[in-house]
Amino acid sequence: MSDECVEPLSEVQAEACPIVQIIDRVAGKWSVSILVAATRGPVRYTELERSIPGISRRMLTLTLRNLERDGLLERTVYPTVPPRVEYRATESAQELYGYLTGLLAWAERHRPDIIEARRSYDEALAA
Repeated sequence: MSDECVEPLSEVQAEACPIVQIIDRVAGKWSVSILVAATRGPVRYTELERSIPGISRRMLTLTLRNLERDGLLERTVYPTVPPRVEYRATESAQELYGYLTGLLAWAERHRPDIIEARRSYDEALAA
């Protein structure tokens, strides 16, 4: 994800760019899974690794770093041997989670309409 929108921007691009940037960051299956886990309370790296089937250690680390960089996760290192690290959703992430669940409710409510629209479109295209 780029940190900036490239100038010059049309009016539409200026409005869409910040939205596209955040959706690019949080829409991935790994980011959503991590955010869901972190909104439930502090979570450790190994807990995330076990609870997200198919994620590699490298991808987990990269996604955690990106979410932390974007201010959606707080990382706390405890001075124990071995060191213990926990991730917690920030207030921004908690608010975002509310919007994501709203999007889920919208998708569930409109799923039959979308399925029907796709069917109609495909039939018309095939004709």
